Amino acid sequence: MAEDGARRVSGDGDGEAAAGAQARLDATVRGRVQGVGYRVFALRESRDLGLDGWVANQSDGAVRVVAEGPRATLETLLTRLEAGPPAGWVDAVHVRWEAARGVGPGFRIESGSHRGD
Repeated sequence: MAEDGARRVSGDGDGEAAAGAQARLDATVRGRVQGVGYRVFALRESRDLGLDGWVANQSDGAVRVVAEGPRATLETLLTRLEAGPPAGWVDAVHVRWEAARGVGPGFRIESGSHRGD
């Protein structure tokens, strides 16, 4: 079950993007997020919102999500990432906002640092 008290931790680059400007969300999600379908969950949510980017497991047990699109849509994704899939739970989401850099079209699962990828 998703934990109700997921913390959002903002890093550098937390400034406001211009209205309508494309932005980049770089989120590292911590908790029980590997082996519970979190990457597929993030893939589905991101595609449903029409965002570009990728999701990958990290060697420390976290999952990293990098997405680009309108800031308001990325905020919606962030709220969904904080909730997570039913089989896992989210302790914290470390967030970094930047200007979009072009991650390529579509959203995909990338092989990360986790040996199981």
